[in-house]
Amino acid sequence: MSARPLTFVVGTGRSGSTALSRVLNLHRDILSLNELLASVGSEGMPEGTLEGAEFWRLLAEPNPAFDRMIRSGAPIPEFLYPRGPGRFSADTTGIPRLSLMVLPHLTDDPDGLLDELAPRVRAWPRRPVEEQYRELFGLLCDRFGRRAVVERSGFSVGWVPRLRAGFPGAGFVHLHRDGPDCALSMSRHTGFRMISMLEEIHTLLGLEPGDELTPGHARELPPDLAGLLQDPFDSRLVFDRVMPVTRFGQMWSRLVTECLEHLARVPETARMSLSYEDLLDAPERELSRLAGFAGVAPDGEWLAAGRATLDPSRRGASLRLPPDELRALRDACEPGERALAGA
Repeated sequence: MSARPLTFVVGTGRSGSTALSRVLNLHRDILSLNELLASVGSEGMPEGTLEGAEFWRLLAEPNPAFDRMIRSGAPIPEFLYPRGPGRFSADTTGIPRLSLMVLPHLTDDPDGLLDELAPRVRAWPRRPVEEQYRELFGLLCDRFGRRAVVERSGFSVGWVPRLRAGFPGAGFVHLHRDGPDCALSMSRHTGFRMISMLEEIHTLLGLEPGDELTPGHARELPPDLAGLLQDPFDSRLVFDRVMPVTRFGQMWSRLVTECLEHLARVPETARMSLSYEDLLDAPERELSRLAGFAGVAPDGEWLAAGRATLDPSRRGASLRLPPDELRALRDACEPGERALAGA
């Protein structure tokens, strides 16, 4: 199977990335892989080789954290599968990783596509996991008549080194947004509120980010954080918790700075910067630039559809904050804004 152009759109999340995936999916030559990395998680791309059946398990087994969010009444808007009828449920079977956000983005029949893929992928021989993913990309390209692949996941900054090592020929697009607007959006998003709370839990317990949390850890935490480790948890712990927006400004600055440090190690010809504000102001110009980088032509019909999909009003929300709160948020975002200006 011939290699197809492969591009990863990376960034903090809450930067217009979901809208961008919808636009990319409208292009007749682009296979838009929506939230694939977020769906499989770090365990979905291990080092070494896998047989086809082992690889399929990584794709088709449920994501326990996402199922727990659904069971708790705290899903994120990016979860597409529960919105329509299907045979999988977070309460019973668990929802396959591919089914939650990736396949519903491509088809109205995600269950049928999952069944179509399963026997083919399971039959693949043992090979490096990166080659298994490339074969999957090619299979989906053939299925939908596409010739270039663009994967886009929110909160994907930490993936850059692994992707660079595993897919050395891939391109990277850094999608970023005005710091205060992005941080404010994070502060209102269930997923980012949970991320912030989990960071607080790890800090209190003296654990490293990503270390496994067990029920025993709950005994060492205050009730408002301990409850988050239950299954299901009370969604009010997430929705009602008072969290200063500056915390998310600091998170945004940290993620942007980290992303730029990772991308600085990528050859200039293999990386591109894309501002959400520029995309709203000049969609045809920016989408044309993105299409060329991804290896496809920016035809006029697609550009018009992209302009119609993007909502130019989704900016400047932070300007409605009280002056003191906005000033503090801008201060929290200043390190990230400075890093972007110097990139």
